[in-house]
Amino acid sequence: MTGWIPDAARLLPWAGPEGKPCYLLGDGAGYVSRIADDIESVQLGMAVELLDHAADMLDDRQVTAPQLRYVVACMAESLRDVHRIAESRGERLRAASQRR
Repeated sequence: MTGWIPDAARLLPWAGPEGKPCYLLGDGAGYVSRIADDIESVQLGMAVELLDHAADMLDDRQVTAPQLRYVVACMAESLRDVHRIAESRGERLRAASQRR
């Protein structure tokens, strides 16, 4: 890959040891890119399941305050994941449109 310059760095769906964002330079076809795609898919699927669970909890009059706080904490974590995915995909779309 001598002389190859990437169009953009990909924001990965996980953070580094200190919570800082991780980026990948590449063409999007490598091993780490495939792992990132798989993790994003799992995170998005988990978000859908969590939304369904939260909806069920809101319909249940016997749910306790600690249970609701826990599901809200899980939803906040999931929303951070989904936001990171959206940010990463948006950056890649902008880079692709600038190449045209």
